[in-house]
Amino acid sequence: MDQSHTPPRPEGGDDSLTIAGVTLSSRLFIGTAGYPTQAIMRDAVAASGADVVTASIRRVSLQGHGSDTVKILKGKRFLPNTAGCETARDAIMTAELAREALDTNWIKVEVIGDRETLYPDVMELIEACRHLVDDGFVVLPYCNDDPIVCQRLEDVGCAAVMPMGSLIGSGMGVANPANLELICRRATVPVVVDAGIGTASDAVIAMELGASACLINTAVAKADDPVRMARAMGRAVEAGRDAHRAGRIPRRGRAEPSSPQLGLVGS
Repeated sequence: MDQSHTPPRPEGGDDSLTIAGVTLSSRLFIGTAGYPTQAIMRDAVAASGADVVTASIRRVSLQGHGSDTVKILKGKRFLPNTAGCETARDAIMTAELAREALDTNWIKVEVIGDRETLYPDVMELIEACRHLVDDGFVVLPYCNDDPIVCQRLEDVGCAAVMPMGSLIGSGMGVANPANLELICRRATVPVVVDAGIGTASDAVIAMELGASACLINTAVAKADDPVRMARAMGRAVEAGRDAHRAGRIPRRGRAEPSSPQLGLVGS
């Protein structure tokens, strides 16, 4: 990808992220699944600095382990998701349950079309999002890294779009930077890179390409030290955002000295 020309960057000191009128202090969204213990999950979320935590409604609505998640993370903004749903109907029903259980109209919509790749079913996803937007939800859809799909989701009223960096849980990072940069450049709503982030450098790349935020779960939960990785991810998102706003130098196929050549000794 040619990054000689970077997309326009916002100016000014205020660089807060706002979604549906809510201003967030962190550009890292963090998941709550797959940690070795609830205590480690709690400490990792705290170390990340994230305002928004995601959870499957099936987990948080269960008695015991699931309901403890809400209590442990009291004060965080929950973004329930429709993980595991394969039809628009199931996603809509799950979103309605989430609104009732957690008293929030924010929903991350997932409609999976393929069990091996966990790719979204685009037609079912758009149908679900259209219905939920009309029903008053703040909809953040997980989608493939397709600029046209992201545009369609924006058109039906989604508050943000969440294109995959790469396959869910794969740790492959940003597989298609050209598409992601195009999505970020065209979108008029926040772009949250969701899925595939494996380590801090992946998060930096996503943010340098213009993403508004990153949603990270597996890379933190399955790390040898989840708390340390969560802290690293929080810093990486900040660093990538700063680099995007600062603007990278052009790539060149030749060396260019950083010091002036005039006045060298012996010249």
